Amino acid sequence: MGFAFKYGCSLLCFISLLPAISYSQDYTYSRAAYYGSPDCLGTPTGACGFGEYGRTVNDANVAGVSRLYKNGTGCGGCYQVRCKAPNLCSDEGVNVVVTDYGEGDKTDFILSPRAYARMARPNMASELFAYGVVDIEFRRTPCHYHGYNLMFKVHEHSKFPDYLAITLLYQAGQNEILAVELWQEDCKEWRGMRRAYGAVWDMPNPPKGAISLKIHVSGSAGVTWVQAANAIPSDWKAGIAYDSAIQLS
Repeated sequence: MGFAFKYGCSLLCFISLLPAISYSQDYTYSRAAYYGSPDCLGTPTGACGFGEYGRTVNDANVAGVSRLYKNGTGCGGCYQVRCKAPNLCSDEGVNVVVTDYGEGDKTDFILSPRAYARMARPNMASELFAYGVVDIEFRRTPCHYHGYNLMFKVHEHSKFPDYLAITLLYQAGQNEILAVELWQEDCKEWRGMRRAYGAVWDMPNPPKGAISLKIHVSGSAGVTWVQAANAIPSDWKAGIAYDSAIQLS
């Protein structure tokens, strides 16, 4: 269901500025490319299942990743990415959100055009684009979504009341979602959802009534369970995002 970017020589110029992956302090050395986009935004068909959210979140500074995708667990993670061409690139680089899976020429990141341009010094973006592939250093950083709690979006493929799929949006902090469970009131037990793909979790025959969820989170505070009571109403609708009242940090 997700879309994985695979690039060939028609899009990218395979120029290497640095050797293979190595480490410097808390940064990892790698390579990054960019994907074609007529509006410079993200893609609504990304492998994380974010849909339209994946086009514009973080001011469209988004990326597809390869090994950092982690079978979908890496979706929603934030990274600082800095390119290693000092005559072209700024010291700050760009902070991106992982919204997709993508493979390039030994790259860890396939950036949106907007994010790729943000790595450049003022008025140097066009020269940076000419490289196609550049060497970078990156590190994991916390995500910040001011004014937003974690939200549960009922996926468009959901069919009330027989099939529920949800996508977790605005995953703040430096966290990864390991598991999602729903409370089954009649059985008095938690039922695990299946990771359908990326950040999409699903369950056939979900519980009736308002739905409470429990999320298994791994982050800077360690591994813990976070509970959201009655987070999704009994008359849930496909395509609607519901506020969890939870702020991950």
